[in-house]
Amino acid sequence: MSSPPPDTVTISVVNVRPWPLFIDTAALSLPISVSDATYRINKNLRYFAGNYALIILSILLISLITRPISLVLFLIIFAGWIYLYFSRNEPLELFGFDIDDKFVLGFLTLVTFVALLVAKIWMNVAVSIGFGIVIFCVHGALRAPEDQEGSPYGALLSDSPRGNYTIV
Repeated sequence: MSSPPPDTVTISVVNVRPWPLFIDTAALSLPISVSDATYRINKNLRYFAGNYALIILSILLISLITRPISLVLFLIIFAGWIYLYFSRNEPLELFGFDIDDKFVLGFLTLVTFVALLVAKIWMNVAVSIGFGIVIFCVHGALRAPEDQEGSPYGALLSDSPRGNYTIV
């Protein structure tokens, strides 16, 4: 069985955090273990996803400066993604028909892949994304996430060394 489609389309917006918070050197420290580093990377990836995406996009745009036609093509496709997929609150309507988001996603993906094939910029894209991933992994592992979100244990943890067990 399937449920009826929702009345409105909800889109999760990725927040770009303030850059001084992102670059804060006081929050940097070495992780004590590999599991601590992966925990930090996961937390920081969720918290700074918008910042990391902008950094990867900026690296990609800088790598395309030597190919101005590819840069303009990429910017047009990026604007299409923003307008047609990410910034809509309502279903896309074309000639009185509602277009499904899956169709829009498939169409934009196809256009992006065809443009990458025609422009022959696969290597630029791969190197830019790889370099951006290295940057966010290093930043994510070195930045301690304690100041970003509350503890998942909520009020069970307190400042008292004995803990606050009255809630339990």
